[in-house]
Amino acid sequence: MSLLKVGYIGLGLMGKSIARNILKAGFPLVVHNRSRGAVEELVAEGAQPAFSPAEVASQVEVVFTNLPDTPDVEQVALGHDGIIEGAHPGLVFVDNSTIKPAAARHIARLLGEKGVLCLDAPVSGGDIGARNATLTIMVGGPQEALERARPVLMAMGKTITLVGEAGSGQVAKAANQIMVAAQMVAMGELMIFAKKAGADPQKVVEAIRGGAAQCWTLDVKPPRLFSGNRQPGFKAYMQAKDMAIVLETARQYGIPLPSAAVDAQLYNAMLEMGMSQLDNSAVIGVLETLAGAALLESGPDQDPHA
Repeated sequence: MSLLKVGYIGLGLMGKSIARNILKAGFPLVVHNRSRGAVEELVAEGAQPAFSPAEVASQVEVVFTNLPDTPDVEQVALGHDGIIEGAHPGLVFVDNSTIKPAAARHIARLLGEKGVLCLDAPVSGGDIGARNATLTIMVGGPQEALERARPVLMAMGKTITLVGEAGSGQVAKAANQIMVAAQMVAMGELMIFAKKAGADPQKVVEAIRGGAAQCWTLDVKPPRLFSGNRQPGFKAYMQAKDMAIVLETARQYGIPLPSAAVDAQLYNAMLEMGMSQLDNSAVIGVLETLAGAALLESGPDQDPHA
């Protein structure tokens, strides 16, 4: 049985690593990106270049997108020279972006009219998960589409869960981001709390990480912060964008999210303070300012241009 021919559109921090893993798994791969450097890099490794989303879609059996925000996905999927213009019956469209659930449902409906099977399949695990092919993938859409795309998804992630119909993957990702933001903020708070109350934050983390406070964030992020490294990872402006999706969806359905609303304000403060390009764990920088205390005596690396 021949391998599926795959297209990947959007070769940013995570997209390029995902596309590379698909290529390494042996799938014929067509790639497109607005800036061409990443395209040329993957072409040198065996991918084929394309110059529009329509050109990608017309050549492949499964086409992926991984783009910054809802309008970007709508444009690439439905706009001029978009996937819809290269669509053909039986094409599977898989969106790895994090966008509004309502937009995912709208795209699925319009592409479905062209005979395209659609999956919203946002991912979690950051740049490390993308590089190591250990992403968690939450999926909304028809079972048939998932089974056709599954061999490719297995090249990029370790956990693939069909949550429900179109949009359900994005609902799951929004829920994921509620927890991620809460953990990042809580980690920053406990570190600054320890520091200002006279205990060694590094020892405090060591003491609590094996108990009820254990979580992915405490397992992964403290070594980077204690070494002064606040570079991404997952950029703060993307976390802020995701929290805006969370709150807009919550308003749409009348859901009270008091803690998430505060976390969203802290991430928006990061943007105002020039930290938009730092890691989402660097929200500790906002807390440092509020508390008048730095995690590191020498001062953290907070240069957004580093």
